[in-house]
Amino acid sequence: MNRELKASYRHCVGVARREARNFYPTFWLLPPEKRRGMCALYAFMRKTDDIADDEGDDDAKRAALDAWSHELTSTATGRFEGSWPGRFALADCIARHQMPADLLAATIKGVRMDVDRRKYQTFDDLYDYCYHVASVVGIACLYVWGFDRTGDSAIRRAEACGIALQLTNILRDVREDADRGRVYLPADDLDRFGVSVDELRGDRPGDKARSLFAFEADRAYSYYERARGLDRFVDPVGRPILRAISGVYRALLDEIRARDYEVLKGKISLSRGRKLLILARSLGTRFQRVQTAAEPEFG
Repeated sequence: MNRELKASYRHCVGVARREARNFYPTFWLLPPEKRRGMCALYAFMRKTDDIADDEGDDDAKRAALDAWSHELTSTATGRFEGSWPGRFALADCIARHQMPADLLAATIKGVRMDVDRRKYQTFDDLYDYCYHVASVVGIACLYVWGFDRTGDSAIRRAEACGIALQLTNILRDVREDADRGRVYLPADDLDRFGVSVDELRGDRPGDKARSLFAFEADRAYSYYERARGLDRFVDPVGRPILRAISGVYRALLDEIRARDYEVLKGKISLSRGRKLLILARSLGTRFQRVQTAAEPEFG
């Protein structure tokens, strides 16, 4: 590895260590080469998100995302026309793990949705957003971890896993997002349960809001179920990190339900001890024989 590439990976590792508080510890479940790949992937995703979250008007953000998309293309094709310090590490990650650059381009499209759209009318609309900001990230991770590329079973389950994780995020952050003018819960669902956007900015959910949140939680659980069995398509070295990430998020959804959907007063989170327990339990999956799971129905 040349000096330029080493410096680029150091930048990505630094970003992941500083910003990925929930994810970075799980990266240590991977061997060094794959750990570096995850850091490069995370640093790219962090940079993409930051463009949409930065101060400035929407036109400036759109222009910045267009420039970032061009930089991704130049990086993936080895031209390196941009200035982002992580570009050499990202290019190495893409080539080393045979990752389709289209997956990364899709995340830029997803972040652009946060600039262009503030509300979603139907669940189909929301699904498209979740796919672009979460499912494609999970699919990209498969390439770093290693997976069975025979058929599309792994990809379909990774897609479902991404939807489940993002729906969990949306439910946890519903108040924070509403305060920022972003309402991810479908308007059709709000109307169905008789919940106004203003209620999402309150301190306590009423009965109708709790019913709405329970409905959204059930939807998330259904996608966790659709993702079931993804382990058996992932290479053994990748199974612990998959179990750790999905385990933390599913436990978070369990906690939200256990607290009767009190998601408006403050952000619900897991204790450090509970996260460490999930992390510890995931370690053994690298050496466990993964049993074949029944094929779930996909709709």
